Amino acid sequence: MGFTAELIAGFLGGEIVGDPKAVVTSLAKIEEGKPGTLAFLSNPKYEHYIYDTQASIVIVNRSFEPTAPVAATMVKVEDAYSCFAKLLELYVANKPQKTGVSPLASVDPSAAVGEGAYIGAYAVIEQGVKTGKNCKIYPQVYLGDGVRLGDNVTLYPGVRIYEACVIGNNVTIHAGSVIGADGFGFAPDEKGEFHKIPQIGNVRIEDDVEIGANTCIDRATMGSTVIHKGVKLDNLIQIGHNVTVGANTVAASQVGVAGSSKVGAGCMLGGQVGIAGHLTVGDGVKLASKSGISNSIPDGETYMGNPAMPGIKYHRSHAVFRNLPDLSYKVRQLEKELEKLKAQLSAE
Repeated sequence: MGFTAELIAGFLGGEIVGDPKAVVTSLAKIEEGKPGTLAFLSNPKYEHYIYDTQASIVIVNRSFEPTAPVAATMVKVEDAYSCFAKLLELYVANKPQKTGVSPLASVDPSAAVGEGAYIGAYAVIEQGVKTGKNCKIYPQVYLGDGVRLGDNVTLYPGVRIYEACVIGNNVTIHAGSVIGADGFGFAPDEKGEFHKIPQIGNVRIEDDVEIGANTCIDRATMGSTVIHKGVKLDNLIQIGHNVTVGANTVAASQVGVAGSSKVGAGCMLGGQVGIAGHLTVGDGVKLASKSGISNSIPDGETYMGNPAMPGIKYHRSHAVFRNLPDLSYKVRQLEKELEKLKAQLSAE
């Protein structure tokens, strides 16, 4: 399907500079643009590409003023990045949608599958499962006894959701993720041997959550591990048992949150952040990559380092410890001079 610059500008509320009849049929990065593709420019450091790109249409910020001729038709908008994201959503929405239940899927007779569902080959849906409308369950997904899915849930290949877990509306879980595996609970006895503590809770994921590939969210010992509305988790994240993650919090790859900790709403967790157990991270907290969190953090703070400390304090400390080799050398020199002075005083 082709889209003209005129149609795109109308959809985005943009202004056309160039040929309003220019047509595109696919999307491309500006540096890889070919005739018939649509690209965008928002970062000034990529401006030089717009003068050479072969893309037919380029979305740019309204404030952009070229310093050389541009062959492509430009559509000027308030925010090129967000407008291009809207077009990506439109592009995905117009792709052919999978429907129907594969004869190779195993669906328990007691399961209630909502209308408009897609269930791929070798998916297993156990006793008492209920799914909402328009769910997409790709091949080799496993849904344990009593799992509940809301409307418009997408589970990519190999997702495992253990028994009694509850998934809200408009949730996407990417390939290989495991929801509701046992929390890491073991109790030592007098011999130093560890005995498993049964994990009888579940995981509850609210609406509009997206979970990346190979992420694990453990079921609660009792009660629920809760991922609140709008949370976005990257690939390879570990959420421990009885953890609560607040609404609209985002976490990058390899974050680990230990059991019973609470992460507030609107937080931003960089890659490889580690949060110890039984802590509270307040609302709106920002944690820099590789931060090690060993104490609770109040609302609105920015922490970094390992062990983590407030950002300003970390930068002051960094100014010192990056100079430690020079400081060490100076101390050794001062010690030598002090020894010389002592020797002179003794001789006198």
